[in-house]
Amino acid sequence: MSRFENIYLVGLMGAGKTTIGRQLARALKLPFYDSDKAIEESTGVDIPTIFEFEGEEGFRDREQKMLQQLTKMDGIVLATGGGAVLREENRQLLKDNGFIVYLQCSVDRILERTRRDTQRPLLNTDNPRERIETLFAQREPLYLSCADYKIDTGILQSKVVVNHILEEYKSVHR
Repeated sequence: MSRFENIYLVGLMGAGKTTIGRQLARALKLPFYDSDKAIEESTGVDIPTIFEFEGEEGFRDREQKMLQQLTKMDGIVLATGGGAVLREENRQLLKDNGFIVYLQCSVDRILERTRRDTQRPLLNTDNPRERIETLFAQREPLYLSCADYKIDTGILQSKVVVNHILEEYKSVHR
């Protein structure tokens, strides 16, 4: 298997991983997976409930196990959770098994996209902007360290983003 058969999308919540991932998968005629949705399906509860009962560390343990399963698959498009890159083991799994695209997005755009979303436990705070800025500062170096390609999803329409990713993917997948 070529290291680039799978496409993994990384980036902060609200960057467009699920939207772009679905469109990419459709364009490539590949199955699409969302690691957070896969965790919810395997546990039977939503992510906020896992955070409530197991805390972030418990969720990260579940996320790591799910990524171990999903990265064993061939020919998929995977939208990872925003914090999947926090663990070195996860970054290595992604690097070893696929083409990683960092969907970069501004704090303002992420705030705009997530302001009404109640399913994001890390934004249950009095100051969501400050929280997103902190997450961005913490995670961007990790996204950049493992990405094969980076694109700004805050300024481009999703179809344009997908086309750019496809061009880059095909240029390295020959």
